[in-house]
Amino acid sequence: MKKLLIPALALTAGLAACSNNAQDQTAQAANAIAADASATTENAVDDVSAASDRALGSAERSLDNAGAKLDNATDNLDVNADRAGDRIEAGADRAGASIANGADRAADATGNALTRAGNAIKD
Repeated sequence: MKKLLIPALALTAGLAACSNNAQDQTAQAANAIAADASATTENAVDDVSAASDRALGSAERSLDNAGAKLDNATDNLDVNADRAGDRIEAGADRAGASIANGADRAADATGNALTRAGNAIKD
């Protein structure tokens, strides 16, 4: 601490002994340093803002892509469910037609058997 205090006191004493011109130049240099620090800070803030915007944009695109994939999956699911429903309906129609045809044949066979039985009784 003493090592820093002694040069600081010497600098202060030296500045007090300096002319107004030297003090003005020192003030101008300090103002230039402050302006540079301000510009650097502003650039850093702009860089952080731009990086944040890029990150948020990337996240937004990722969410949009995920949403689109979910929409496509839902659409595919709907199409596949419709196809399965159509196949089930077609199979049920074929089964119903087969049952109806089988019932018609059974009725015809029963009618023919009754006719033969009736004819056999008549004779």
